Amino acid sequence: MCSGKYRQYSSPTCRRNGFTLLELMAAIVTIALLVSIALPAYTGAVLKAKNSVAAADIARIDGALERYRSRGALPANLGELGMGELNDPWERPYQYLNIEAGVNQGMVRKDRNLVPLNTDYDLYSMGEDGESKKPLTAKASQDDILRAGNGGFIGSAKDF
Repeated sequence: MCSGKYRQYSSPTCRRNGFTLLELMAAIVTIALLVSIALPAYTGAVLKAKNSVAAADIARIDGALERYRSRGALPANLGELGMGELNDPWERPYQYLNIEAGVNQGMVRKDRNLVPLNTDYDLYSMGEDGESKKPLTAKASQDDILRAGNGGFIGSAKDF
């Protein structure tokens, strides 16, 4: 018999409907724990993918700039390449500076020894934070994806 103060829930004829508050709380805590573990891994994977896309874009733009240079001189801006709008994965335009055109050396990006990264042109993405400083040692530049060594290196500023 299933009525009264002492119900026998193990009986096949008496079944509970629904969940107790304790069971619901245990399920919510379990889900929250799984999300707290998975979310940082997911955001890290997304950032790594965006960095890879930016590096591939810079390599593609670098190739287009070299083809353009083979016809004479480097372009004044990336729009002259005819590649359409060139935005990084964070939807900001790639940064380009034609060093060969005789720009002020204070505008050129520099490594930790304050040596210019390139002698021909600078090409980079300002990375996730959207900020950048000329020296790579600046905190704002650490997440930049850049071209250095006149194309010998394309990758994260912190890896250069």
